[in-house]
Amino acid sequence: MSVRASDVCLILVAIIFPPAAAALVTGCSCDLLINICLTILGYIPGHIHAFWLIYRRMKAEELYGTGRFIYIGNGTFHPGPGVQPIATQGPYQRVYGATVGP
Repeated sequence: MSVRASDVCLILVAIIFPPAAAALVTGCSCDLLINICLTILGYIPGHIHAFWLIYRRMKAEELYGTGRFIYIGNGTFHPGPGVQPIATQGPYQRVYGATVGP
C-alpha cells in the first residue's frame, strides 16, 4: 500500500482533531457524527475511528484508483460508474511482493 503526501496530511489532521479528518474523508455523513461522539467520549476512540476511515479510503484508492470510487457509508467505498477493481483488470492478479500469471 503506497502512502501519498495527501494521506500523510490527512493523518496529521487526524492526530490534531479527528472529526476534521473524518469530515474530509466522508463529508457530512453518519461517520462524522460517530467520530464527533467518540471524540467527546474519549480522545483515543475518536483517533481510532478516524485512522480506520483513512485506512479504508487508502484501500479503496489502491483497489479502484484515485478518485474512482464513491463513499457509501459505514467506511464502505464502491467503484464509480464503469470502474472495475484494478486487481481484476488484465491477466495478472495482485499478490504481495510478486505477480502471478493466469
